[in-house]
Amino acid sequence: MYQLNDNYLKLPGSYLFSGIAKKVAAYQAEHPEKQIIRLGIGDVTQPLCPAVIDALHAAVDEMAKAETFHGYAPDLGYEFLRNAMAENDYKARGCQIAPDEIFISDGAKSDSANIQEIFDAGSRIAVCDPVYPVYVDSNVMAGRTGSYDEKTGIWSNVIYMPCTAENDFAPELPKETPDLIYLCFPNNPTGAAVKKDQLQMWVDYANKVNAVIIYDAAYEAYITQEDIPHSIYECEGARTCAIELRSFSKNAGFTGVRLGATVIPHDLKCKAACNGEKDVELHRLWARRHGTKYNGAPYIVQRAGEACYSPEGKAQIKEQVGNYMKNAAYILNGLGGAGYTVSGGKNSPYVWMKTPGEMTSWEFFDYLLDRANVVGTPGSGFGPSGEHYFRLTAFGSFENTVAAVDRIKAL
Repeated sequence: MYQLNDNYLKLPGSYLFSGIAKKVAAYQAEHPEKQIIRLGIGDVTQPLCPAVIDALHAAVDEMAKAETFHGYAPDLGYEFLRNAMAENDYKARGCQIAPDEIFISDGAKSDSANIQEIFDAGSRIAVCDPVYPVYVDSNVMAGRTGSYDEKTGIWSNVIYMPCTAENDFAPELPKETPDLIYLCFPNNPTGAAVKKDQLQMWVDYANKVNAVIIYDAAYEAYITQEDIPHSIYECEGARTCAIELRSFSKNAGFTGVRLGATVIPHDLKCKAACNGEKDVELHRLWARRHGTKYNGAPYIVQRAGEACYSPEGKAQIKEQVGNYMKNAAYILNGLGGAGYTVSGGKNSPYVWMKTPGEMTSWEFFDYLLDRANVVGTPGSGFGPSGEHYFRLTAFGSFENTVAAVDRIKAL
């Protein structure tokens, strides 16, 4: 008789955002007359910019002709997109990343979940707390996290790095030594960002203890301050210790189109002997995994990604990001002026607010949904240190953002 992967049975409940969707759907069914404003799941609302639409149409036309038709994409992705990323995301910022170190994929979420497959099952992971749930959940599925304590929300074999108001929501170096370190800046969910010298500290630490940093740069387009790095490869020594995840979802609105990339430098090597081999390139392992399990992002989508780096595409995307950041500023200033404790929203589309009084995150979720018909995300869903906090996103329209803030202020 077949047996299940018991690690899946360890996962508590449903995926955070699936659970929220079910709650909201149930409330809407009971109160069909209510106009609900959703500032919970980080999905974009503005349409794709004209440069991207033009590229999609042109690529679709190519697919209609035998001489320009494209089937399976190359394993790493099309060279035209990898060249554009290497030039604009890295070389322009003084980072030494070659096109063949960039693996095109269907999004950072998939890659952040799958990247753990190339590491030993006994690897200890360290995560910011609170943190994007996929980092932990994917390691639960791999059997790497130990047992779960429902009262504390803590996994026994995970190294938690609390991000609290006391440390400006930036993690401190862990007391236990990890093998894998997950970092996300600008951060989801807190919206916090770190300066270059702070990130350099992590790079130096990882090289010292022979750990690998998995760096999620999904929100780098929202950085407004000059001293905040857009890539971990702006730090000296990052090529020997860091993997970077990139996304087109939030910067270019590709949440429904799906496109991302993982960067693994050739200099990143396993220093321990593995199966008789030393200095194995992680690039080689990910390439093997990528070629085996993935058939590549569609040609038309990769052409759309390339258009993001055209002069027109850059200008249009910058305007879209600016509109979302206008929303973030309105939430931050509006709720802050009303007496709520809020942070983030300056280098990120997320505003992190403290729940009023002694309300738990889920109590505030229910209260806000019922009394203001506004949906956010309970902070406890991101980890133990997220309790008594709440995340609001800036991805709605400006009109809905203003209405949501006014409703919350009225409470």
